[in-house]
Amino acid sequence: MMILMTYSISKVLLGILLTSITLLILVIAYKKLLAYFGKGNPNKADYCVLYSLEGEVASGELEIYFTTETPKSVTIELLNEDFSFNREITQRDVTQGGHIVRFDSTVLSNGYYYYCLRSENQKTMKKMYVENR
Repeated sequence: MMILMTYSISKVLLGILLTSITLLILVIAYKKLLAYFGKGNPNKADYCVLYSLEGEVASGELEIYFTTETPKSVTIELLNEDFSFNREITQRDVTQGGHIVRFDSTVLSNGYYYYCLRSENQKTMKKMYVENR
């Protein structure tokens, strides 16, 4: 009786060990596969990150914030709700780090707009609702 219990417990432990090893091999193979297919992805350091404006309604002086990991030339534009060009807010060369561009929204009528950041390799935009009281 004691021999049968020992045999079955060792068999269960062996099964758990083999299952764990199999799962470990599958996880390693999955990571290698992800690394292989991710080789052609663009470098995130080459792109700016444009942040949304705080709050739901924009009014008065707006602070448009973006970050970049490399120095580059950027243009920030304002687009109408139908994505047509409204005006250029700024065009400048920026250094690495975070940057704030201030814009007076009182020159705009109430409604939806997009602010767009352009650089030599990207164009990104965020939507905002302007309501000047």
